[in-house]
Amino acid sequence: MDGGSEDGTVEVARQTADQVITSERGRAQQMNAGAAVAQGDVLLFLHADTALPDDALRLIAIGLASTGRAWGRFDVTIAGADPMLAAVSTAMNLRSRWTGIATGDQAIFVRREAFEAVGGFTEIPLMEDVEISQRLKTLSRPLCVRSRAITSARRWERDGVIRTIVLMWRIRFAYAMGVSPERLARRYDVERTSS
Repeated sequence: MDGGSEDGTVEVARQTADQVITSERGRAQQMNAGAAVAQGDVLLFLHADTALPDDALRLIAIGLASTGRAWGRFDVTIAGADPMLAAVSTAMNLRSRWTGIATGDQAIFVRREAFEAVGGFTEIPLMEDVEISQRLKTLSRPLCVRSRAITSARRWERDGVIRTIVLMWRIRFAYAMGVSPERLARRYDVERTSS
């Protein structure tokens, strides 16, 4: 899936991918476009910098079949050198178990019928993962797969672990208080790029 890159990504992807899809820029728009052409009964939304455990597809199939859940996510490990990242990963997984809210780094998967029932991702510039989790929770609690997806620590290491934690919690709190995703996206971009 490409959202308008200008760095040759599409050409490189065509050399190894079965299919390359282009869409408007924006994570929600791209995931909806991918879901529209996917052919499976279960959709998996995976960030480009996240790797699934080797037996991920089997775990998803068995988990959904045995629990009857409509959707789920994996536990996550943020792969990096800073020892705080292990604590951050653990906190993310516990928070997700407690709240039933998944983030994109956790490789959200959902039965197609459930995805369609909630209308897919709302096309907002930020918090699309939290927003769809809230709607999917009306169908079922998420299946929380303990096997870990491994996600890049690049952003955490570039911006600083503490600073990223504070920024993420500020964004989450503001969203919970009703600040629009558009305003949050502008704030996120400014705070993430400032020194």
